[in-house]
Order: sequence, then C-alpha cells, then structure tokens
Amino acid sequence: MRAAEVDQPRRTWPVVSVVTFTGFLDTTLLVPIIALYAEELGAGIGITGLIVGLYSIVNTPANVLFGRLIDRVGHKLPLIFGLLGDALAMVLYSFCHLPLHLALVRVFHGVTGAVVGPATMSAITGYATAEKEGRAMSIYGISIAAANLVGFGVGGVMFSRLGADWLFFFGAAMLLCGTALSSLLPANKKGTELSPSMSVGGLGMVKALIKRRGLAVAYGSIFAQYFSFGGVVTLLPVYVSDIGMDAFHVGMLLAVFSVVFILIQFPSGALSDRKGRRLPIITGLGLGTVSLLLLPLPSAFPLLAVVMVLYGLAYGLLFPSISALVADHSRPEERGVATGIFHALLTAGVAIGAPVMGGIGELVGVQTSLMLTSVVMALALVMVVVVFPKKRA
Repeated sequence: MRAAEVDQPRRTWPVVSVVTFTGFLDTTLLVPIIALYAEELGAGIGITGLIVGLYSIVNTPANVLFGRLIDRVGHKLPLIFGLLGDALAMVLYSFCHLPLHLALVRVFHGVTGAVVGPATMSAITGYATAEKEGRAMSIYGISIAAANLVGFGVGGVMFSRLGADWLFFFGAAMLLCGTALSSLLPANKKGTELSPSMSVGGLGMVKALIKRRGLAVAYGSIFAQYFSFGGVVTLLPVYVSDIGMDAFHVGMLLAVFSVVFILIQFPSGALSDRKGRRLPIITGLGLGTVSLLLLPLPSAFPLLAVVMVLYGLAYGLLFPSISALVADHSRPEERGVATGIFHALLTAGVAIGAPVMGGIGELVGVQTSLMLTSVVMALALVMVVVVFPKKRA
C-alpha cells in the first residue's frame, strides 16, 4: 500500500500536466486575436479594450471564490466542470455577431476559467510529497509555459490562415480532451472542515492567508512577475517596431523567452527542494530586474534575444519556488483558497501591468517605460529580503 502511495505522483503528474496545458491553452490562443476579433464585430478602440479586459476583471475575484469551493468539495469535479465551461465558452465565441455578444461570452469565460487555475494547482500540490514540492511546481510551470508558447504561436497563425471559427473549435476540442483526461485522475478526498478561525468568511480567510510571511512572499512575487510581463508584452512590440523590426521578431523574442522558461523550470524546482525557496526567488527577482533594465538598450535582434534569455531564466528560477511556497505555508483544507489568491494575483498582475505601463509609456516614452517595468520586481526583491529572512527559507 505504501509503495502504491509513493508511486501515485509518478502516475498522476503527467495527467495533471497535460490537463493544465489544455486548461491554459484556450486563453493563450485568444491573446493574439481577441482584439482583432472584437474589431471585426464592429467594436471601437474603447470597447475593444473593455472586451479584452473583461476576462481578467471577472476572473480575478472568481479565482478566490472557486478556491474556497475546491477546499470544500475537492479539486476533481470543479476541474471537470471548469474545463467543460471553458469548452462551451470557446464554442460560443463563434456565435458572436455584435460586440455585446462578445462581451457576455468574455464574462462567462472569465468565470469558468477561474476554476481551472486553483483546481490544477491544488491537484498537483496534493499529489506531491513535501520534499518534492519544488519539482512538482516546476512541472506545473512547464505546463503553463508550454501553453503560452503554443497558444501565442498557433493563435495568430490559425486566425490569419483559417479564420476565427477554426481557432475557437480547436480550443474547444483541446479542452474536451483535457476534460476526458481529468476524469482519469484519482478520486481525491473532499475538502476537510475548516478550522473556526478560517471559517468566519471568505474575506477573513483571505486576510489570514495573506498575513503569513511565506504566502505574502509568494503573492507579492507572482504579482510583480506578471505585472512586469504585462508591461513587456504591451511595450516590447512598440519598441521593436520603433527600431525597424516587425511582428515576426516580436514573436521570436517571446518564443525565446518561453523556451528558456520551460527548460529551466525543472532544474530550478530541484534546486528549490534541496537548497530552500529563498535562493531561487532572490536570484530570479534580481535577474528579472537586471534583464528589464537592459531590455530597451539593444537595437539589434541578437542582443535583444540574449536579454530575453536572461528574462526567461529569471522566470524559470522564480516560478517553481514561489508556487511551492503556497503548498509550504497552507494546510490542505485551505489550499484551494491559497492557490485561488495566487492565480488571482497572477491574472491581476497582467491586467494592471499592461494598461499602467502602457500609460506610462505614452508619458515618458517606450524605452524609459520598459526600464520602469523593473521597479515592481525590485520592490518584490526588497520585500523578500526583509520579510523572508534566510532562517525561514
């Protein structure tokens, strides 16, 4: 029996990894094309921006709410229903004829998509042993990074070559495959009863979790990581265009970032398990800060690619350790909410970082604004050093 329990993560992690990939692929497929699709339906610039942002606006608080549900009923059934809801949303995109229709579908997609992040993260932490949580979260990060790499590339190509409907149906089919795989996951235990201090209400639970030092580090770091990423994906295309390159070069730079992000994940997770979380987090935030300061300096593609390698290395060092902190500093009965907050801040980071840094770019210029994206990561680095001393790592 003990041997079976030890072998369960080996059998389960590949399934959870593929499910995570399919669960995040739908949103990344839409990133390159949703604004263009809104314009095709007749939306102006302002309405297009609202439609693009509606997913994140709804998804951010819903992550926390569904995390609480996962704590009570377990992750398997919510994951299945979330993936089915996402598949339905992808199909509904093809029936939109007005910007209002698209806005309503974005809201629905934001709600159903909020189940997938906390459920998959809770699943992979639930199947990991304490001494291998860093490696488990590196596998999780690889799945998300792979979804980004495939989604960003495939989304634009399918939209331009085959049309929007083919893209939507492809995303729905992938989600249905993920749903089928989810049914193969072991029947997890239902969430246990929350302790009295944690069952007062959702807001009280959120406050209690955020006050824990390890979780505060994880939450601050993931927000800083994706705030800066929101700024990069907004400003980098403009900078690349200004120095005489085009969308192909932007795609290649993001692909370089994603590949390095994928490759470094597992070694980083193993390092985190052996040496503690603090070293990879500090190194990742420091390297991320430096790479963002360097990003707007080169004017040649090879040098830009080198900086994006450093940026991908920073992300690969950072993500497994801050994800593992969520498992380290939360109890099983509250892990759904803990992971829900994590994914809410991930989404909020991009949703806030993109418009804020875009607005700053209009005021001070693209080059300066790109360098300023490093400020939030630098502040997170200071927080880690102060709040998470070495003895706690």
